[in-house]
Amino acid sequence: MTKMFTVAEMVLRDLARRRTVLGLLFLLPLGFYAARHDQTGQAIRFASLGLGWGASTAGLFSSNSAKSVEPRLRLVGYSWVTLLVGRLVALLLISWTIAAAYFLLIYFDQDIQRPGALAVMLALTAAIAVPLGMLIGALVPRDLEGTLVLIAFVGVQMAIDPAKDSAKYLPFWSSREIGTYIVDPVGDDYLQRGLQHGLGVTAGLILFAAVVTAIRLRRRKHIHVLTQPVPAGTR
Repeated sequence: MTKMFTVAEMVLRDLARRRTVLGLLFLLPLGFYAARHDQTGQAIRFASLGLGWGASTAGLFSSNSAKSVEPRLRLVGYSWVTLLVGRLVALLLISWTIAAAYFLLIYFDQDIQRPGALAVMLALTAAIAVPLGMLIGALVPRDLEGTLVLIAFVGVQMAIDPAKDSAKYLPFWSSREIGTYIVDPVGDDYLQRGLQHGLGVTAGLILFAAVVTAIRLRRRKHIHVLTQPVPAGTR
């Protein structure tokens, strides 16, 4: 447990040094929200997508920056589970903090009849986005390619008709269902579908990220950590 918190602290310290990244992460959903401010439902959905894009990007950059450090941590006794969970916890903490700020903004700026559902939508979007970014970062070698993948995800999510069955295979489809429940007088089935989809996507992304991380950081039997100097005559 101590090692997990150490990893989480390392991730938070790394992101704290990148003030520009943190600033963009906070302001990106605001741009999405302002673009549709006059339409409550669209404004909420776009703010959610902006949060998803920002949190995914943070997960992507954090995962890529750790690729040179994690193998060394693995050699000194950190398990791949500790490294994965510690990074996940740190990124979720930041993303949920930003989600809470946007919840307050939307709550006081718009006429919201179901604020609890709004909180659920934003929290769930962040929970989906973080492992999505981590998974892309684990699979794609560089930030540029990973960013293009994220742009494709979010672009298709914004362009596709949410009512189509194919839209359900996109990661942030749940924001449409819960967003509709927030602003329209619809039944609880919208909330239930959104929760089921969002929780299922989150679990699936974490599982895939865990598999990729376990393979990438698997311990190699022929590598050993030298705890004592090797005598000159045996080299």
